[in-house]
Amino acid sequence: MRRTWRDLLILLGSFAAASAIAAAAGAANFGTALAFGQMGFAAALVWVLLTR
Repeated sequence: MRRTWRDLLILLGSFAAASAIAAAAGAANFGTALAFGQMGFAAALVWVLLTR
């Protein structure tokens, strides 16, 4: 159960971090920053799935 929570935190953290970095780097609007967050989430999901 502990591993599931860790994986979930990795996924949510990567989404938040990628969105924040995109916003700080000057994304045109909030939707663009969230799109980069979605890409970060997808990359983290692939990593989590491959390491299991």
